[in-house]
Amino acid sequence: MVDSRSTLDPSQRDTGLTEVDKLIAQYDEELPARNLTGRLAAAVTLACFLVSVFVLRQVFLPLANGNQYYLILFLAFVLPLVFVCYRPGLRRRSREPGRPDQPGVLDWVLAALALIVCLYPVLPITLGESGGGFDSFLDRQGSLTPLDVLMGSILLLLVIEATRRTTGWVLPAVCVGFLLYAYYGGFLPRSMPGAHAGFDWSQIINALYNDATGFYGVPLDVCATYIVLFTIYGAVLDRTGAGRFFVDLSFAAFRGSRAAPGRTVAMSGFLLGSVSGSGTATAVSIGAVAWPVLDRAGYPKEKAGGMLAASGIGAILSPPTLGAAAFIIAEYLQTSYLSVLLWAMVPTLLYYLGIFLAIEIDARRMRVRAVEVSAPDPWRLLLRYGYHFISLAVIVVFLALDIPPFRAVVYAICVAAAFGLAEMLFAGEGSMVERLRRYALTLYEALAAGVRSVLPVASVCAAAGIIVSTITKTGLGQELANLLVTGARAVVSNETAVLALTAVFAAIAITLLGLAVPVTASFIISWVIIGPALIGLDVPAPAAAMFIFYYAVLSEVTPPTALAAVASAAITGGRVMQTMLEALKYSLPAFLVPMAFVLTENGSGLLWQGTFWQGVWTFAVSAVAVAATAAVTGAWLLGPARWPERVLAALAAVLLLYLQPMSIVIGGCLIVAAIAVHLVLRSTSGPSKDVESAEAGESEAGESEEAGKLKSGKESHDEQTQE
Repeated sequence: MVDSRSTLDPSQRDTGLTEVDKLIAQYDEELPARNLTGRLAAAVTLACFLVSVFVLRQVFLPLANGNQYYLILFLAFVLPLVFVCYRPGLRRRSREPGRPDQPGVLDWVLAALALIVCLYPVLPITLGESGGGFDSFLDRQGSLTPLDVLMGSILLLLVIEATRRTTGWVLPAVCVGFLLYAYYGGFLPRSMPGAHAGFDWSQIINALYNDATGFYGVPLDVCATYIVLFTIYGAVLDRTGAGRFFVDLSFAAFRGSRAAPGRTVAMSGFLLGSVSGSGTATAVSIGAVAWPVLDRAGYPKEKAGGMLAASGIGAILSPPTLGAAAFIIAEYLQTSYLSVLLWAMVPTLLYYLGIFLAIEIDARRMRVRAVEVSAPDPWRLLLRYGYHFISLAVIVVFLALDIPPFRAVVYAICVAAAFGLAEMLFAGEGSMVERLRRYALTLYEALAAGVRSVLPVASVCAAAGIIVSTITKTGLGQELANLLVTGARAVVSNETAVLALTAVFAAIAITLLGLAVPVTASFIISWVIIGPALIGLDVPAPAAAMFIFYYAVLSEVTPPTALAAVASAAITGGRVMQTMLEALKYSLPAFLVPMAFVLTENGSGLLWQGTFWQGVWTFAVSAVAVAATAAVTGAWLLGPARWPERVLAALAAVLLLYLQPMSIVIGGCLIVAAIAVHLVLRSTSGPSKDVESAEAGESEAGESEEAGKLKSGKESHDEQTQE
C-alpha cells in the first residue's frame, strides 16, 4: 500500500482553496468571472450580501406591490453586478499574475445603464406620458410610449450582453434568432410552417418588458424565488465545513481496497452534489483532494480526470438541491418541489451506479494499487460531524409538511448557520470575541457568495424569457413539436416505433443543444419545443420533463464542450480531449435510462409515479440494465470481455429498459447467454487481442508512472500536489 496521509491534511486543503476557486471560475460554463481585488472586491461582496438580505426578507415580508415588482428590483440589483464581475472577453484562461482584472469604463457605463433601465418601471418620476411609477407602467401595457420602448430596447441589449459575458455567444445568438423570427415571421408565406401574423418592435418590447412572459417570466421568477435561496444555502453549508466533511467521510468509508480511490470520488460527487448543484464546481472541489490519491493508486491522468468530471456532473441530478432546471420543472408543471425530488431519486441512483460499476471494472482492468489514507473511523466521523446532514433533512421534512420550498430552505439555512456557530464557539481557536468575529465574517461571506453564484443564472433566465415569450406569442413551439413527430411518422408507421424514434430524435437534439448552452437554458428551450411533442404522444408530463432534464445534464459530459472535463484535466494534467472521452465513457451506462421514462407506462415507476412495488421492480430491472451497459463500455464481465458477449449484453440492456414482461424475460436470457459465452470463451482461449493490447497499454502506463513515483519519492509528490 502507498501512504497518502498528506493529502487529507486540512491545512494543505486550505492553502489550495484559492486555486480551486480560480479553476471553478475559469472552467464553469456559467462562471468565467473576474478575480476582483481590494476595495472593489469588498464593495461587491457588500452589495451581494445586501441582495441576499433583500431576498431573505422577501420570503417572510413580501413586497406589497406584487411579484413582478419584486422581480424588477431583483433584476435591477443583479444585472449591474454582472457587468462588474464578468469580463467583456471570452477568454477562460486566468489572467497573468499582476495584470489588472478590474472593470473598465465601458463596464461601469453598462452597469449604470442596467440599473437605470431596470428601475425605470418603478421610479415615481413622470416624464411626459412616460414614467409615473409601477402602476402607471402597467397601465400602459400594449400601448408603450417611445421612452418605454427605448428603455426596454436598452434592457434587451444589456440582457443579451450579460448572457454573452457569462455563457458565450451561442445563447445570445439563439435569442437574436428568435427576435428576428418574431419580427420577420409575419412576412413568411401563410402556408409555410411557423408563419405567424407578425409583430412590430413595440409589441415585441411590450411582451418582454411589460408582460409577465418576458424578462420577468417563469425562468427569472424561479431564479429569484428558489435558485438564489438554494445557492445561499449551499454556500452557508460549504463555508461551515460540510464540503470537507463529505469528502473525508467518503475517504473514511472506502479506505483500504483497490477500488477505494475511485469509489471515494463517486461518493464525494454524490454527497457534494446534494448541496452544490454545479457539476464543474463539484468536480474541481473533489479533484483538489482526490487527484493525489488517484495518482498514487496508478490511475492514468485522463481516466482520473474523466472520473472526476462524470462524478461531478451528477451533482446536477442529486437531491435535494439538484440543478436550477429542477425548480423550473416544478414551476412549469405546477407541482411541489418535493415531487421533483422524488422523481430524481432513482435516476440519480442509476447514474451513480453506472459510475461505480465503471470504476470497479477499471480498477480490475488496470490493476490499480490500494492506497493507505489516514482518515478517522467513519462512524466517529459521522458522530462528530454528522450534524451537516440535519439541514438537508430539514428541507425534505418541511417539504413533506407542505411548507413552501423557499421557506424550507431558509429554515435549513438557519439550521446550518446555527450548527456552524456552535462548532465555532465550542471547537474554534482564540478568544470568544475572536471566534464570534470569525463566524460573523464566515456567514457574511457565505451569504454574499450565494448571491454572486447566481448572477450568471439570473442572466440566463432573463435571456430565456426572450425565447419563451417569442414561442408563446407566435405558437412556434407547437409547430416545431408537430414537425418532430411528423418526421418520425415519415420513417415508421407503428405508434410505438413513432414514440421511440421521436424520443431518439429528441435525445439527439437536446444533447446537441446542451453542447452550446447551459443546462438551464437547454431545458427551457427543449421543454417549450420537445415537451409538447412527447406529451402529444401520450407521455406523462413528469416523464417528459425528466427525460429532457436528464439529457440536458448528460450533454455536460459530451465532447467537445464538456467543461467539467476540461477543469478536471487542468487538475490532473491530462490531455483534454481524452479526458472528455473518458468522462463520457464513465457516464455512458446512464445514457439509455431516460428512454425508459417515456417508452412505456412502466417507466413511470422509475419516477415513483406508480405503486411502491412498481418503483422497486423497475429500479431493480433498470439497475441490471445499467450493469449490462457498464459491461459493454468497460469490456468486462467476470473478466475481460470480447465482442460476442458485449453485443449480447448491449441487446439485453435495451430490452430490459423497455420494462415490459416479455422484453425483460428476453433481456434476462440474453444476459445469461452473454455470461455463458464469456465463460466458454474464457475457458477455451486467452484474452482477445484488443483486450490484451488495452490492458498492456494501461499496465505499461501504470508501471511507468509507478516507477516515476517511486523514484521521485514523497517530496516530489508533495510538490506535484501543490502545483
